[in-house]
Amino acid sequence: MKDKLVMIAGAGGFIGGHLVDYLRRQGYTNVRAVDIKPVDEWYQVFGDVENVVADLKLLPNCIEACRGAHEVYNLAADMGGMGFIENNKALCMLSVLINTHLLQTSLQAGVQRYFYASSACVYNADKQTDHNVTALREEDAYPAMPEDGYGWEKLFSERMCRHFREDFGLTTRMARFHNVYGPHGTWEGGREKAPAAVSRKVIAAIESGAEEIEIWGDGRQTRSFMYIDDCVLGIDRIMHSSIEQAINLGSSELVSVNDLVSLVESIAGANLQRRYKLDAPKGVNGRNSDNTLIQNLLGWEPSISLRDGMTKTYAWIAEEYRAKYGSKMGGQLLTA
Repeated sequence: MKDKLVMIAGAGGFIGGHLVDYLRRQGYTNVRAVDIKPVDEWYQVFGDVENVVADLKLLPNCIEACRGAHEVYNLAADMGGMGFIENNKALCMLSVLINTHLLQTSLQAGVQRYFYASSACVYNADKQTDHNVTALREEDAYPAMPEDGYGWEKLFSERMCRHFREDFGLTTRMARFHNVYGPHGTWEGGREKAPAAVSRKVIAAIESGAEEIEIWGDGRQTRSFMYIDDCVLGIDRIMHSSIEQAINLGSSELVSVNDLVSLVESIAGANLQRRYKLDAPKGVNGRNSDNTLIQNLLGWEPSISLRDGMTKTYAWIAEEYRAKYGSKMGGQLLTA
């Protein structure tokens, strides 16, 4: 089956680029990578796949993207870290056009399996008010009160996938991602997430000699963070499973933002003063992934430790920072 056409929407993005690479390494020989960005702005580009620039919010482009495809992976969305999604709710919700059109055209094209990348932002905010949060189970998405904008789009699109399966027989699979991080992703500019943002801020503080780092919120908010290698492996396993409902795909290793900063400091060999920006976007107080269901159904869960993943991520961002801005500290940025 690995010679049949696989289409990846959002392939120029962080997770999509890693998924293209993963499938290539798994022996897939017929991959179509689609993204709205010019190819020179993709995070990873591979010469042995079909690279297509197209806006998948437009139905005609989805028709062409799905033509001849055996499997479709929808990772395309206009999104970013909390600062972006709290201030761009309409843009985030317009991603509903991508999933709607891809479902329609996948059905018409005879696609055999369809994967949708959902998010932990679908979960009811009332269950995420405590820093010492109880890990979120799949059923905690209802009654619905997701993250405004981005979370509502994800939850609605999950329902679309469910009903295309129930009403039309399209095999759909859905995973709720919990804070994916790793190399070859956004690390500056406003769309980056906490692991990349903290890494960049520590590097910048070391380089400038400022010895200070700004933290959004009070640093007590808690999250789990999943390394990208676990994410793409999980996508593959869920896509080719019999799991019909949306399922958590995330680490269960809960840490506070303060803990994350301390971890990056230890990787960098730094000890910085902390300045808290209490009026900055910070999201819910606590969020963690309950992995009971994925363990029961797949006998697996994401297992790469935050320290191991952040060591690799920090090293990559340090190289990117040095390449763009130069470095006064040289190899010291890469201390692990």
